[in-house]
Amino acid sequence: MTHSFAPRSRKVRVLATLGPASNTPEMIARLFEAGADAFRINMSHGDQASKVDVIKAIRALEQEFDRPSTILADLQGPKLRVGRFAEGRVVLEKGSTFVLDHDATPGDATRVQLPHPEIFAAMEAGARLLLDDGKLVLRVVECDADRLVTTVEVGGPLSNNKGLNVPDVVVPMAALTAKDRSDLAFAIDQGVDWIALSFVQRPEDLWEARKLIEGKAALLAKIEKPAAIERLEEIVEACDGVMVARGDLGVELPPQSVPPLQKRIVETSRRLGRPVVVATQMLESMIVSPSPTRAEVSDVATAIYDGADAIMLSAESAAGQWPVESVSMMNAIGDAVERDPMHGDRIHFTVTRPDPTTADALAEAAKNIAETVSASAIICFTTSGSTARRIARERPGVPILVLTPQLETARRLGLLWGTHNVHTRDVASFEEMVAKAKRIALRQGVAKAGDSVIVMAGVPFRTPGSTNVLHVVRIAGDELKNYEAEKAAR
Repeated sequence: MTHSFAPRSRKVRVLATLGPASNTPEMIARLFEAGADAFRINMSHGDQASKVDVIKAIRALEQEFDRPSTILADLQGPKLRVGRFAEGRVVLEKGSTFVLDHDATPGDATRVQLPHPEIFAAMEAGARLLLDDGKLVLRVVECDADRLVTTVEVGGPLSNNKGLNVPDVVVPMAALTAKDRSDLAFAIDQGVDWIALSFVQRPEDLWEARKLIEGKAALLAKIEKPAAIERLEEIVEACDGVMVARGDLGVELPPQSVPPLQKRIVETSRRLGRPVVVATQMLESMIVSPSPTRAEVSDVATAIYDGADAIMLSAESAAGQWPVESVSMMNAIGDAVERDPMHGDRIHFTVTRPDPTTADALAEAAKNIAETVSASAIICFTTSGSTARRIARERPGVPILVLTPQLETARRLGLLWGTHNVHTRDVASFEEMVAKAKRIALRQGVAKAGDSVIVMAGVPFRTPGSTNVLHVVRIAGDELKNYEAEKAAR
């Protein structure tokens, strides 16, 4: 049975990670009803077979709620780890010398294997090595192709196969591991909408993934390495969307560096017209608590005021004790912030100047006209989704109703700020476009009798990238009734 589901009242999107606490069809539907607009599948955990039913359950929402669903598959990326210890665990003392080498012999408090030769090749004296999510800090004093001799600056316990971060040098590693390539092929075969690439350091890291995807999904770059910040604009231009992955950024950089970088990444993404997701530890305490801390609520609100397209839940919805409550809280924060009279001013602190194209000029004009004539919505017809992205970049104060004949486009736009996406048959004439825009606006509840709406499209129709029409129309209110009567007469 299909339920009528009105557009969200808020414009920021909520991306919920699925996992052991939330991967049943019943729970996925509950998360959607609580406010989840899109779902993240973390390819780091579980096998591919376990993901098939999860993807089917997400797609089943389309039949139940008559709304496109959005799926993001997040690839694990290259994980750097130290080897094993003879006793399973050692304690590194501050000021002591610790060596990392190629020897597979189990280590002790003086040395351990580092099974990543590419790190030896890239390392420089003076660089830091961070172990176990930054809990231990080593400083390299000597390095060659076989050994890294370090001084322990921050000591503590270290056990088998703990993670290693290298914040001070660019490690020449392939962005895709063998596991990632397999997971990517699986995700594409399953028809996911977005592929997230982890540990992007440079725009070249995106090339192989882009080639393997073959246009069958959108590509999202996760910014979690300091090296990525140095080439941020190039990376953003090379991808379809961006994630501010604050967890690893906060390991490799001082914690106080992360908030200004978050703002910089959001601003750059918005300026270049790429959807941007703010992620990691947003409502961390809700993993075990039914309510968040006030600081966490403020953190989420800051991302919304900055104009992020989406805010993401990780372990809160994937493995926590309160997944539905976490999504409901994200939804409530979004609603509250966007009701703030100052919200509209704050999200426009970022200046998004249009490119010198007809489509960009019309998108900016649509926002301004909507304010001037108090329009109820901006309605755009799009094949590729580019028109919707241009309008969303302007952050208009009214809903963006996106009509597309491409189901894949409707699904991908689920991460885009302010859009309500409808999969519908294409139009062949200007008159048909206007009539359909009015009917769907009424049917979807974004306009009522007497309202004005703005319609954008490209003529000739069915030509991607041809946006050149902006039309202001008034809703009479009888469009649906007249349409049904004409259909019956035929």
